[in-house]
Amino acid sequence: QVQLVESGGGLVQAGGSLRLSCAASGRTFSTYVMGWFRQVSGKEREFVAASIWSGGTGNYGDSVKGRFTISRDNAKNTVYLQMNSLKPEDTAVYYCAAGPVIRGLVTTARMYDYWGQGTQVTVSS
Repeated sequence: QVQLVESGGGLVQAGGSLRLSCAASGRTFSTYVMGWFRQVSGKEREFVAASIWSGGTGNYGDSVKGRFTISRDNAKNTVYLQMNSLKPEDTAVYYCAAGPVIRGLVTTARMYDYWGQGTQVTVSS
């Protein structure tokens, strides 16, 4: 059974940092795109970042470029999201996702096959 389990969310003040982790199990994800999305209640799921392969620089949503960094450790089947200079508008539930996604579609949530349960990130002003 494939599982993605996020951790590392919490409450932080504006300007602070958090590091999210997503541990995958049930199969090897080294050939899959690993991504992060976020969602605020009542709004559509928003693309945050994606890692196409472990040596790549990552793809990022415009709202997080320069502040967030995605990385992955294929040996541990884990992907990370380092979030710096957090803003109140970063408050959301953050979801980890994985799938055999075509490079040009990594920002599209429905292209991912597997999803975690989400972790809440709250940034206070």
